[in-house]
Amino acid sequence: MNGKELIATRIARELKDGFYVNLGIGLPTMIAACVPAGIEVIFQSENGLLGIGPPPTPEQEDPDLINAGKQPVTVLPGSSFFASDQAFAMIRGGHMNMSILGAMQVSCRGDLANWTIPGKMVKGMGGAMDLVASAAHVIVAMEHNAKDGAPKIVEECSLPLTGKRVVHDIVTELGWFHLSAEGLVMQEIAKGVTKDAVEHRTGCQVHFSADLRPMLPF
Repeated sequence: MNGKELIATRIARELKDGFYVNLGIGLPTMIAACVPAGIEVIFQSENGLLGIGPPPTPEQEDPDLINAGKQPVTVLPGSSFFASDQAFAMIRGGHMNMSILGAMQVSCRGDLANWTIPGKMVKGMGGAMDLVASAAHVIVAMEHNAKDGAPKIVEECSLPLTGKRVVHDIVTELGWFHLSAEGLVMQEIAKGVTKDAVEHRTGCQVHFSADLRPMLPF
């Protein structure tokens, strides 16, 4: 199991029967294939789809079935399609139990930056700002460091913010982190990872929970 698979399977354990969940583009979409047996979770996409299934195989891909990030998806029996204004009414109305998003940076206070990099052409901010302002529980699923090795969990975000103090938890290949009143608290640590490695790869102070436990996918 690679790091992304560990992140997706661990977060999937937090899903409860009957939850309505919005999955952001990229890594979070992997979670749809990791839903524990015996529970029903309804995944929503802000381009107008309710009832997303597991990611398709290349043979299953249909150009007319995509999520908000233009990634191909599958649909489950009973799925529904509607206009994006109705999708955002669901989001803004507080009907999502959980939003799981990727990020470029998250601060130790829960500030989120995930929509643009200055100087790059961006055609719109998407739905992330609505999601983080409306969801009951916001989880960031991301790799712990950028491709150049720079920390993505930082003291202060240097990129434009999506929302301030909106992230509740962060899950990376190193472990599970909770954003609390005292800052970043590591609650679970992945197999083979040391506290020294976590501190070295994180751009802010890390508090380790008194009952720090292993992060297990199942």
